[in-house]
Amino acid sequence: MKLYTVNAGYFKLDGGAMHGVVPKSMWNKVNPADENNMCSWAMRCLLVETGNYRILIDNGMGDKQDEKFFGHYYPFGDTLETSLAAHGFTTDDITDVFLTHLHFDHCGGSIKMENGVLAPAFKNALYWSNHKHWEAAVKPNERERASFLKENILPIEESGQLRFIETPDGGEWIDDIRIRYVNGHTDTMMLPQIKYNDRTILYCADLLPSTAHISMPWVMAYDMRPLDTLKEKRQLLTEAVANNWVLFFEHDFKTECCTLQQTDKGIRIKEVFPLSEIDQRQ
Repeated sequence: MKLYTVNAGYFKLDGGAMHGVVPKSMWNKVNPADENNMCSWAMRCLLVETGNYRILIDNGMGDKQDEKFFGHYYPFGDTLETSLAAHGFTTDDITDVFLTHLHFDHCGGSIKMENGVLAPAFKNALYWSNHKHWEAAVKPNERERASFLKENILPIEESGQLRFIETPDGGEWIDDIRIRYVNGHTDTMMLPQIKYNDRTILYCADLLPSTAHISMPWVMAYDMRPLDTLKEKRQLLTEAVANNWVLFFEHDFKTECCTLQQTDKGIRIKEVFPLSEIDQRQ
């Protein structure tokens, strides 16, 4: 197995929304806001090359939206295509696109505009979601409607490339990749739990968007069920400490990976490092 960090760029979101009930006097020290109270966040994807599979986990927001849309989120930096190219891949090389959930900043790169028509950006890939989350995305509640965009979602099904994961919680989807389901952020978000050599890597998606969110009270205002998020964080972080897991962060502006330790003040970061250094860490 080989793992590659694939950066789909950066964007900005309201600092208060991203940090929930935590006061700005605290979170602003971690991720300073600009004059509009916006903080910068990554859209950090993960490419897993194993056997005949080249699995891309999430794919950022894409570039097909209009200027008004992007004016809310200020995208900047790398693109998915340039980041793949830096590792010697193109979108045509991807065999599977694993979608943790269908919010626009995680799945927008799934579909591109081609000659005025919406088409899969990964023409040779299967796209993976699950039945319960798909239903929530195509029939969104009022609070999530702005995150579930039909132009990102429906063309996947229309292409015939959509598949649904039936694996139970904690079960193995393919060799060395297990699925963990969480429901606090949105219905049935899927976190890949990857066995890499003698380590376990948890792709945190929006359960833990950044290292700051390791602290229990730091729960996004975007979460549908914040008390469930607390329970899910506690369960998975406890497992991570006990088994020396590596956490991979999708949205942390600076930090790709960390390990954890139990302290008198609760679970805290042990060390941080880029994914490229994982083989050097114990």
